[in-house]
Amino acid sequence: MTQPAWSPKQIARYTCLRTPEPLLVDGRLRGRLDQPVWQAVCKSQPFVDTVTGAPGFYDTRAACLWDDGYLYVGFWVQEPCVEAQLTERDSIIFSENDVEILIDGGDCYYEFELNALSTIYEVLFVWRDAYTRGSRFDVPEFDLLEREVYSFAGDYDRQPRTFWRGTHPRGARWAFTDWDLPGLKWAVHIDGVLNDNSTPDRGWTAEVAIPWQGLTWLANGRSLPPSSGDTWRIFFGRFQKLMPSGVELSPHPAWVWSPHGIYDTHLPERWPFITFSDREVQLP
Repeated sequence: MTQPAWSPKQIARYTCLRTPEPLLVDGRLRGRLDQPVWQAVCKSQPFVDTVTGAPGFYDTRAACLWDDGYLYVGFWVQEPCVEAQLTERDSIIFSENDVEILIDGGDCYYEFELNALSTIYEVLFVWRDAYTRGSRFDVPEFDLLEREVYSFAGDYDRQPRTFWRGTHPRGARWAFTDWDLPGLKWAVHIDGVLNDNSTPDRGWTAEVAIPWQGLTWLANGRSLPPSSGDTWRIFFGRFQKLMPSGVELSPHPAWVWSPHGIYDTHLPERWPFITFSDREVQLP
């Protein structure tokens, strides 16, 4: 059966409102998303398959808030058997169940992944066509000899003609795997028992606080914090490790806020439009 063609009309658009009450970001993020503002915020539609746009097997939703200090992201993840094994920071978190945020910065973008054990993975990608001698990336922070950096082509199943450059028109990226977003905070709450399949779980929630001042490389001429009406491209997704009949399904299902039409999450031009507004969320 031929899948329907992808259309730019499928890209989600969301208005991110300000939080009228402070969210705890001093190391006490709980991940429960039980503050009144998280109960009142407008959530995304259920995530869909990144290729086909079909509903995910389990319900996943996301929402955003902001204030002058942070961009806040919440995830609500239905999962009958909450599982996570990886505990080392910057492990390949997408090899098991996770949620993900990617933020576009024009000539670079940032990737954040989180599992139910609260283990994170971070990468800053710089498009190779933007990394030239004398460019803004030609600085010690992005020294190709001193940093942990790899060439990344982006797509999942590269064919010989696209093996080195991938399928994106801009080609490959430099992936700085040792880059950490300064001031980032996150927390997870599990509604169930981790790694115990003897009883069903409800799932888990995640709360992420991204400081605006940590996004200097991604601002791309925009003010930090944003001005009302500013629009950023931000990806929200979930990878799910499934093992029907004990055999791991490959590739893992990827469920996203809005579909890409292809199994490749690294397409900034297909990420949702997030527009920031000075309006506050109305609490009950």
